Amino acid sequence: MLTNVPRRRLPREAMDQQVLIVEDEFLIALDIAETVENMGLKVAGFANARKHALELAARADIAVVDVNLADGRTGPDIGRELAERYGVTVIFMTGNPEDIENGESSFLGVLTKPVPPRVLEQSIDYAIADRLGGMALVPRELKVFRRNSN
Repeated sequence: MLTNVPRRRLPREAMDQQVLIVEDEFLIALDIAETVENMGLKVAGFANARKHALELAARADIAVVDVNLADGRTGPDIGRELAERYGVTVIFMTGNPEDIENGESSFLGVLTKPVPPRVLEQSIDYAIADRLGGMALVPRELKVFRRNSN
């Protein structure tokens, strides 16, 4: 997933959002980070397993979480804890979207890998709008579990 997302300016409050990347595939994590940074956002950190993800949780506003990580199929539990305990908006990115329980209201939604940079950018835009009470188009590739909870 090489990125071709041009750098752009977001509204100030949107630019304050930090994205946690919970992914055990190093190159995929770097591609996600490049897309995030090209959007003008900051990466809150990288985690490849539960322990490190939860250590970084307090820094994050949004998290992109894989299902199967270095410590097993812990992504859904990590996502639930990030959302419920830390108020993080969670987007799953997995090759197995059926592994995410449909209708789980703690999560914003799920993307099926491979995810083109444009789709990731649109999904993060949607997550920012969801957090800030704004409006954004829902990418058709994002299976949404909840809408504008704030």
